Amino acid sequence: MHQSPHIKKIEEEVTKVGTNVTRSAKGFRDSTFTRFPIIFSLLTTFGLVATLYGFEKVIDKIGFLSDRPEILLIVGLLTLAGTGSLYKKLS
Repeated sequence: MHQSPHIKKIEEEVTKVGTNVTRSAKGFRDSTFTRFPIIFSLLTTFGLVATLYGFEKVIDKIGFLSDRPEILLIVGLLTLAGTGSLYKKLS
């Protein structure tokens, strides 16, 4: 399919704007992280711990899994193996 010069020019402008926005956002993100590394580290740690603790509480409510830790371990390992295989296939 042949594009008109006008459409090609618009496409180049949109690409240029997208590149500029990405570059600006990266600079802001990087400068914010370098100015407040402890706050970002603490927030990241809190997010991870809260997620894991939430999973633990959900699993505790599922009687079958909370009463049988062996099954929970096997399900967890199978989940990790499955997601690892999927990641390998997609890469």
